[in-house]
Amino acid sequence: MSLLLRRSFVNPSSISITKALSITSLQKCGLATVSDKPFTISSPPPAPYANVNTKPPKAALKLRSGEVFHGTSFGANIPVSGEIVFTTSVVGYPESMTDPSYRGQILVFTQPLIGNYGVPGLFKDQYGLLKYFESDRIQCEAIVVNDYATRYSHWTAVESLGEWCSRHGVPAITGVDTRAIVHILRDQGSTLSKLIVGDDAANENFNKIPYTDPNTRNLVSEVSTAVPVSYNPYGDIKIAVVDCGVKHNILRSLVKRGAAVTVLPWNFDFNKISDQFDGIFISNGPGNPTKAMETVSNLRKAMNSYKRPMFGICMGNLLMGMAAGLDVRKLRFGNRAHNVPALNMVNGKCQITSQNHGYALVDDKFPPSWKKYYVNVNDGSNEGIIHKTLPYRSVQFHPEAKGGPEDTEFLFDEFIDQIRSEKVKREGTKFFVPETIDHRTAQVA
Repeated sequence: MSLLLRRSFVNPSSISITKALSITSLQKCGLATVSDKPFTISSPPPAPYANVNTKPPKAALKLRSGEVFHGTSFGANIPVSGEIVFTTSVVGYPESMTDPSYRGQILVFTQPLIGNYGVPGLFKDQYGLLKYFESDRIQCEAIVVNDYATRYSHWTAVESLGEWCSRHGVPAITGVDTRAIVHILRDQGSTLSKLIVGDDAANENFNKIPYTDPNTRNLVSEVSTAVPVSYNPYGDIKIAVVDCGVKHNILRSLVKRGAAVTVLPWNFDFNKISDQFDGIFISNGPGNPTKAMETVSNLRKAMNSYKRPMFGICMGNLLMGMAAGLDVRKLRFGNRAHNVPALNMVNGKCQITSQNHGYALVDDKFPPSWKKYYVNVNDGSNEGIIHKTLPYRSVQFHPEAKGGPEDTEFLFDEFIDQIRSEKVKREGTKFFVPETIDHRTAQVA
């Protein structure tokens, strides 16, 4: 049996392959024959391009300390002001920009190249939660990048980063020395800034807008739900989530473990209906925690009467700490990254965590019934508290971080297991026995 293979190269971008088989030889062996037709393998289509303006408007950023940085705009052509902060995260700019904890802030990305995988669509998962975003809108005031990628490519992308920013009315500046900005912020601490676009940027006319400090506002009330919302209502345990700016992946982390979740407004007095829930969760959120004293008051009352598990994350850690009697302080430039080491003071293990906060608990002196849970290895700041006897705990970092790491996701498992264990102690073990069919005697109609 003879087999002959011929290859002919048409051009570098396409290859034509023709196979010729000795049909006579195959027929002698009693084998079926197939005639192959030549086919062409085309080069892959080019990645989509953003709508790039051949002459993008000029943009300028000014810090309250006086430094000015010039670049070009690729977002909305409007001036804004806010607290300027930086994140060292390498990936996850859609998640960071939609994180309610960035409300009122101008976000600087230290990762030089931003926008290379575009922006995904508003797709929801089986629980009705957004798959690729932490909320339904961009939360930060503006973004600052070193090199905006005008060409993007990703299988989930539906638009460019610039198009997304323009659609949401969020300014964006590129061509800026972000390393210099970070050095300034690390040396002098977080500060306020202004970002202007167009002729005003060319003329450095920053006087049209004042410096605005978002920490003087109650940002928690701006991002919290106005009415209760339920997810996975048929879960075996019921958890009340106090919404101070909850991220969708936090809700997903609870419901995918079988919990029925009810999201409550930040100032809702859950003590009136606390007996309906097997556990209480206090979410992350933006700004100054002292602006959410109604939540602190509700938590303080709960700690005196509610003996079921409570768990807080980020802002939740601050509010639980204040309810327990601790003070808060503003950090020099905050912790915003995906690679912050936190030491567990209970078992001595160190985990890499994702963080986004500008405030921390003052833990020099602890109330008698509380102790340190986690400590930041880099700066020694508080990263969590835990009650000595009751099932209360909280952490400053994000165990649910969508962009990773997932080293501390087990904290959700511990919280859920604790809730189920406490429920069994209260109500006893309940079994669901499905209807059984004896297939040996069952008859088919």
